[in-house]
Amino acid sequence: MKILIIEDEKALLENISNYFNEDGNICESCQSLNSAIEKLSNYEYDCILLDIGLPDGEGFEILDYLKDKQRNEAVLIISARNSLDDKINGLNIGADDYLTKPFHLAELKARVVATYRRKTFNSNNKLIFNEIRIDLSGRTVEINNIPIVLTRKEYDMLLYFIANKGKVISKNAIAEHLWGDEMDMHDNFDFIYTHIKNLRKKLLDAKCDDYLKSIYGIGYKFMG
Repeated sequence: MKILIIEDEKALLENISNYFNEDGNICESCQSLNSAIEKLSNYEYDCILLDIGLPDGEGFEILDYLKDKQRNEAVLIISARNSLDDKINGLNIGADDYLTKPFHLAELKARVVATYRRKTFNSNNKLIFNEIRIDLSGRTVEINNIPIVLTRKEYDMLLYFIANKGKVISKNAIAEHLWGDEMDMHDNFDFIYTHIKNLRKKLLDAKCDDYLKSIYGIGYKFMG
């Protein structure tokens, strides 16, 4: 997943980021309302962890921004405020869940996974697309009931394509989603071509239909 952490408490922000990075997620962060709006105006995310008490404004403004732009990121509020009014307000204007500080990182992770799954795949642990079967909890893939071995990036890429099936996805969007800030270290998109080539070969070798199409000059489309 690509996660944006909006949290002004630096130590907590770093702990959350490190914890999720260990599982191969891409975490980006900001510590103010203005920097969060700037991030969201340029990039898309799978999930947003949102502190509503920010130094330059209320985090609720982020929810208003997402609603106004018709964005679909899963949003989990993490806040020291535990009043019923704050929880109801947050959920009513677009948050998917609300977790009160302090919390265990394991619980936060479980909430994030459940929220993202519910938002994107209708809460199922299994994602089935024709002959492709993905176990979202175990991060395993089967083609025609035969397991195939994918690298972490190949798995994330396959999930991203299926979640956006039928849409043309630019090379830049793929790079931002799967590599985040790391994409700035690359001079071109050759690293994307390599991962897509390897993923496509593994799918075809497993007798999977060729759903992945290259759209010249733009990017790729996973045919639905």
